[in-house]
Amino acid sequence: MPTHFQGSEEERRALNAFIKLTRAAEAINDYVNAHLREYKLTVSQFGVLEVIYHLGPLQTGELGQKILKSSGNMTLVIDNLEKRGLVRRQQRADDRRCIEIHLTAAGQALIEEIMPSHVAGVVQTFSVLTPKEQQQLGTLCRRLGRQETP
Repeated sequence: MPTHFQGSEEERRALNAFIKLTRAAEAINDYVNAHLREYKLTVSQFGVLEVIYHLGPLQTGELGQKILKSSGNMTLVIDNLEKRGLVRRQQRADDRRCIEIHLTAAGQALIEEIMPSHVAGVVQTFSVLTPKEQQQLGTLCRRLGRQETP
């Protein structure tokens, strides 16, 4: 549904693009992450497991930056993962003030189990676009996401 805003052509065009982008992002997110319910994981919890799996142990703030969540939200996410035995907090040997989040063996096994179906879901979702269109979309999204806020 296009915007009903009665502004200038430039305003309507930007609002319509925003609406389409937001709806597409929500639909893709819902589709790609639906399988996480089987594992009783939230998108944020999966994000933490995935980031640590690929990048290794990180501090809470670093994890939050990687998955675009606030530090307050990250504390709850990590607490819940820790209760399930999927991650553990550990002081860094070189600076005991720093706490890093590590995958446990159970967390490692779970993310290794989930990743193939997750990747397949992403590939399937984006298969409606040609490889060139996927690259163009990535370029456009990066440009939108990197602009300075007013």
